[in-house]
Amino acid sequence: MVFPQGLSERSWERIGASLRELTNSSAWWLGDWLIFGETTYGLRRYREAIERTGLDYQTLRNYAWVARRFDHHRRRDSLSFAHHAEVTRLSPPEQDYWLREAEQRKWSRNELRRAVRAGLAEQSHPADIPPSGGDEKQETPRPAEPAGADECRKATTLTIELSAAQLDHYSQVAAAHGLPVDKWVAQVLDAADDRRTA
Repeated sequence: MVFPQGLSERSWERIGASLRELTNSSAWWLGDWLIFGETTYGLRRYREAIERTGLDYQTLRNYAWVARRFDHHRRRDSLSFAHHAEVTRLSPPEQDYWLREAEQRKWSRNELRRAVRAGLAEQSHPADIPPSGGDEKQETPRPAEPAGADECRKATTLTIELSAAQLDHYSQVAAAHGLPVDKWVAQVLDAADDRRTA
């Protein structure tokens, strides 16, 4: 790319913003292109895609992997492809929660990464149970698991139909408790069961 000598700083900034948008869009486009090729033509190897794009195998796999996890209606135009890539390993409600936070707080990708890591660390070490290895004198013991806890863990799938508004509301409530939606729902159900049997 060659720039004219008299290019104003404002013009230079606009060009950068346009290039950023183009780069961000091209990652989604390539991911969607690969998924279409796989589903329509049975593309099993990336050799042809590598030849057509000049990109390496891992880059193309990453693009397709992220694109698969975000249907078009869940992609946030104000956030980069890299923001979405940061939360792909989370459940869809958790993905939506963290992306909404990043959008509202105008987080960079690195800020989102730090917030997600801190949130996951907090989930693994709730406030009443300090993390081991610190200066704590004594760790608070975890409550005993109810009888049959192993049996409960085996059946982990429950499908609940919610409207988008309900899911958004429950995601926010769960996040306020420092939990992902699925764990918050399980906690609410356990509490309801405790009240019923008391």
